Amino acid sequence: MKQYVIDELRLPDHEKIKSYFDEKYGHSGIDGLYHVPVKKEILSHVQAEHVDCQPFVFSIQLDENRLSCELLIRTQNKMRCDCMNYANESQFKWIISLVDSIFIELGVII
Repeated sequence: MKQYVIDELRLPDHEKIKSYFDEKYGHSGIDGLYHVPVKKEILSHVQAEHVDCQPFVFSIQLDENRLSCELLIRTQNKMRCDCMNYANESQFKWIISLVDSIFIELGVII
């Protein structure tokens, strides 16, 4: 699995990030796993055409000292579809920018 990983988080930072994710993205049913909606403006051509598969998300796994972003853009409506794929360049950059902006907002220094 392709991932973007930030490790060596401090416990106080983990708590801030967890509170933020709980409030912003809710619970997925699995502790520490969050599904983050992907902006429609950066969907691939195929993803934009698959209206029935929307919304698209990527997953974040938050552990005590580690945050990992799965780089698979998936639909929550189907198990398999041609529109599910690894993040393209603009989606990859958006994921990194999103995580960086959240860390800046929360005062988390890595």
